[in-house]
Amino acid sequence: MPPTLRERAIACRDAAATLAALDTVAKRRLLQRMAEALAADAGLVIAANQRDMEAAAANGTSEAMLDRLHLDQARVAGIVTAIHEVAALPDPVGVTTRRETRPNGIVVERVRIPLGVIAMIYEARPNVTADAAALCLMAGNAVILRGGSDAMGSNLAIANALRRALREEGVPEAAVTLLDDPRRETMVELLQLTDIVDLAIPRGGEGLIRFVAEHARVPVIKHYKGVCHLYVDRNADDPLALRLLVDGKTSRPGVCNALETLLVHRDAAPDFLPRAIARLRELGVDVRGDEATRAIVADVAAASEDDYAAEFLDLIIAVRVVDDIEQAIAHIRRYGSDHTEVIATRDEAAAERFVRALRSAVVMVNASSRFSDGGELGLGTEIGISTTRLHAYGPMGAESLTVERFVVRGEGQVRHRPASDR
Repeated sequence: MPPTLRERAIACRDAAATLAALDTVAKRRLLQRMAEALAADAGLVIAANQRDMEAAAANGTSEAMLDRLHLDQARVAGIVTAIHEVAALPDPVGVTTRRETRPNGIVVERVRIPLGVIAMIYEARPNVTADAAALCLMAGNAVILRGGSDAMGSNLAIANALRRALREEGVPEAAVTLLDDPRRETMVELLQLTDIVDLAIPRGGEGLIRFVAEHARVPVIKHYKGVCHLYVDRNADDPLALRLLVDGKTSRPGVCNALETLLVHRDAAPDFLPRAIARLRELGVDVRGDEATRAIVADVAAASEDDYAAEFLDLIIAVRVVDDIEQAIAHIRRYGSDHTEVIATRDEAAAERFVRALRSAVVMVNASSRFSDGGELGLGTEIGISTTRLHAYGPMGAESLTVERFVVRGEGQVRHRPASDR
């Protein structure tokens, strides 16, 4: 009789204790072995992915979602490289982030330790299987992976390679536990294992995030939708702003750090918008604008209120002309999802105002929204982009999968002396 979900989760928790005891050298060796195993199985992974792609296409999956699902030699090589990069990162476990001596002589330290067991719940992004496993292991955690049914074959092929590396290094295979039951009832059961699972991280569409948040009894860090904005200021360099727009919207429209809304200062709009919209249309983008935008480019479709709150994940963009930077900030505060915002400007005061006024997880000044990514920001890769302001915010790397605890060192100090000692 196969083990129950609870039995598998307990085995994962037991494996977490083994991982927490590994030193940096052992963890790096394990990750390097995982990268080598995945590279060796690249053909198997791509073949499994091709079957997933064919089934997803037959089910009417959108082009943007198919792009997220797709793996080829280059993308598998990128996943392998990401594991190598995680292996080369500083080990966050055991790092003392603060030390002070109190007046009574006790030494108070804050030291990073693993969280324990991470439940990673995601949709059609098979690279997450390897990324999440690598980051969790580097931080001394075990991981339970629950991917989407569309990518099940790809996820299994990747997990098989990773688990072979675990066996070869003498680490329990349960350290990377992939659930092959796509039913939502199984997900709910996982999210209620409060005595085993220390943190759940959902990564996918808005529906998945809401489902997890509503049913979880374990702590949840949400990788919520990416309604990302580019604001073109009155003092922006037009060619620079156009590069940011084209890269942010068209390089990979189906990812969470793609631009969804363009805001343009009214003084810059007459010159910038005609060129920008013409270029977007050349690249197949459906442009939807407000009245001011349509007064400048007459054949633009009207944008609805819902368009400004939408994560299109497609070649669609909403455009609005704003009176000034304050109106741009107000728009982002109203419609944004706290993911990533970009300003194009040559005015340092405007850039600083934009950065300070917005609380989004990532704010860019004259740089593409597509840099809102753990690998691009020096984390090796990411387990997700937290839009929940808890212990982690923004792209989450290995350090974000640890917490600080207090370690107190003394020489017999007590808080209250007995009366007989006074």
